[in-house]
Amino acid sequence: MHILLITGPGGAGRTTVAAATALAAARDGRRVLLVTGDGDPLVREGERLRVARVDSGEEFRDELVALQERGSALLGMVGARPLGAEELTELPGAEQFALLRALRRAAAAPATDLVVVDMPPLHQTVATLGLPAQLRRYLARLLPSEKQAARALRPVLAQLAGVPMPAQWLYEAAARWDEELAAVQAVVEADTTELRLVAEPGPAADDAMRPGRLGLALQQLPVSAVVANRMVPQDSADPWLAGLAAQQEKYAAEWAGEIPVVPLAHLGRDPRGRQDLDLLAATDGLVPAAPAPRRAWPVEDRLAEDGVLVWVVPLPGAHKRDLDLIRRGDELLLTAGPYRRIVPLPAALRRCTVSGAALADGRLRIRFTPDPGLWPRTR
Repeated sequence: MHILLITGPGGAGRTTVAAATALAAARDGRRVLLVTGDGDPLVREGERLRVARVDSGEEFRDELVALQERGSALLGMVGARPLGAEELTELPGAEQFALLRALRRAAAAPATDLVVVDMPPLHQTVATLGLPAQLRRYLARLLPSEKQAARALRPVLAQLAGVPMPAQWLYEAAARWDEELAAVQAVVEADTTELRLVAEPGPAADDAMRPGRLGLALQQLPVSAVVANRMVPQDSADPWLAGLAAQQEKYAAEWAGEIPVVPLAHLGRDPRGRQDLDLLAATDGLVPAAPAPRRAWPVEDRLAEDGVLVWVVPLPGAHKRDLDLIRRGDELLLTAGPYRRIVPLPAALRRCTVSGAALADGRLRIRFTPDPGLWPRTR
């Protein structure tokens, strides 16, 4: 199954592009599932096209009610009064978790060739897609697997006390959350998942996309293409339109130098219905091919020449002032602009010390010098 995530700066038209892409793929003979939070994504379901709408409010209420039911004995111990579904209002962050659950369900959908996901704006998408790995790391640190023995004793203690032990409930909940997060993380990081950006070429979109692409690269989520939306005709006699067209072409050409660009024509109005969506769906290149396999950040062996190993981290559009890195044990804390990620070091680099870093041509090259006390000795 091929999963296509579509995002972009706010107001770029990503919901319309997602619907047009799903429609175009269905016409191309694929069995398509469109996942969207939009109430009316213009597209209508058919034989090869289904629509799954994400309702974060309903997801939040259902999850919290189920959580209360699982912990009913513990809540009763402390005299708590459960909340009813009708009095629950979703909290900030509920949309992100609802979308991740919808992504996991979509990945398991039967008889589906392509899943098109209408993601939130670019900055929110970067944060959402990084959540599963980030939360799993928190759980591993706060409730480590070394506590297995203590956890095994909880049911015995619960039987002796006659009530569920709070720690038992906590470990069980943590194990369940880790399992769910691992499933979502596997979908996000799969070779069959790719991401497209939607943007209207211009200086504002360029400024918004640079940190967004940086955050995606830091999360090792490559962008497969940019849909240059609302492109105006190039042959207009109107000076204003001609100037706008020239500006759009300039930025689209700059993007195309780094990544494939799919131009999508301006309809002269906001898309209003199925007829307008049909026009957009006829655009060449809108239906994605099979995604290319993802590549891990390479480690260059320069021991013979310079006595170092070099870890190459692609960070397109990064500036030196945006970057920071800290070595902590077998992990590296990388900061790029507003984004931060903690990544485990490859096995060979764990026996080295960080001896420098340099940014050139959109690549951060981190130098590692072997630690004599840890590096294998040669005869």
